[in-house]
Amino acid sequence: MLTQSVQSILNSTSSTTSTTGTTSSGSVLGKDDFLKLLVAKLSNQDPMNPVEDEDFAAQLAQFSSLEQLSNMNESLTQDIQWNYLLSQTISNTMATSLIGRTVRADSSQVYLETNGSADLTVNLDRATSELTITICDSDGKTVRTITAEGLDKGDHVFNWDGTDDSGTQLASGVYTVSLSAKDGSGNAFTPSSIMEGRVSKVAYEDGIALLNINGQNIPLSSVLEVKEG
Repeated sequence: MLTQSVQSILNSTSSTTSTTGTTSSGSVLGKDDFLKLLVAKLSNQDPMNPVEDEDFAAQLAQFSSLEQLSNMNESLTQDIQWNYLLSQTISNTMATSLIGRTVRADSSQVYLETNGSADLTVNLDRATSELTITICDSDGKTVRTITAEGLDKGDHVFNWDGTDDSGTQLASGVYTVSLSAKDGSGNAFTPSSIMEGRVSKVAYEDGIALLNINGQNIPLSSVLEVKEG
């Protein structure tokens, strides 16, 4: 906001701005406009009363500081954008190099083929007295529950035959898997659901690289391990 002294200068130089045009951004005082204002002020100052120009000098210093802060902000914004583009380029390059490779990824979904089955890999960070695998359809409805007892620490693969709890074959598509378990002391914990398969292609969504494994897209950030072949 302009102070009273600067506003009075603008009023005194209105005839000059009417012949040279309006400011560069309407009501916004730009750098060129401010310099014109400074020249007009110096040309019309009272040499017998220079003290009143102290406010103007302070305003000039504030304007200079504001300009430096604005330039710094613009530079930081450009650096952030450049780092983001560089990161995206590296991620995209890494993703394409994984085509044809076998990867292990953290995943809470499983793809069921038509009249097929699917392997569910569960990683346990401790021995488990009880494990429950709950499979839900796209509407969030539970279609199959698988339980197991007395499992050791490590990876365990469960084959889902593609049927629901009543034995009916389910349609192909993506299903959601949720896990719950209890250790030997009866403490509840949530194991990790692991997907393993060959990367068939790479898709991009909102600038994020997605690996297609077993018919479903997995974010590159979910990859835990890359295997040969």
